[in-house]
Amino acid sequence: MPDEDTPQGVLLSGEANVAVRIKLEREARGWSTNALSDRLNEAGHEMNPSAVWRIENGKRRINLDEAIGFAEVFGIDLRNLVGPPQLAAQARAMELIDVVVDAFRETQRANAAYTQARDALDAYLAEHPDIREEADVMVSNAMAEASAKHLLEAYGPPPTQHLDEADTSDEA
Repeated sequence: MPDEDTPQGVLLSGEANVAVRIKLEREARGWSTNALSDRLNEAGHEMNPSAVWRIENGKRRINLDEAIGFAEVFGIDLRNLVGPPQLAAQARAMELIDVVVDAFRETQRANAAYTQARDALDAYLAEHPDIREEADVMVSNAMAEASAKHLLEAYGPPPTQHLDEADTSDEA
């Protein structure tokens, strides 16, 4: 467990993060160690106030079942409980970090699938050079269409289209 000079945040280990986070969550709610112990016991996670204090102060290790109990009582995700306290205290930041990381992983999988599909098509077209040009045009057109559709959905019509629509509505 960390000593007094250990820096807070990302450098802490998961267990040390939990100890810091438990204390932050308890204090943010204005609960004493007795009140937190009572809530844990009511939720079916037996723990006395002394054990809560020892965990918070790095004098006692916490097991997984206990960590789950704390997360349940605080109403937070277990991953949030073990995360760096400076970020974890901001639940929305943790949610957004998860969304970004998940999206990155999806792009990695999509890039790998695209590369695999493109390699398979290229291998096939190497065996059938007579259709390469037509196939390349089809792929380019389909990708351009998908890109244009995505841009339209993400950003709306281009500004010139807005003006054209305004001119048409004035004439009606």
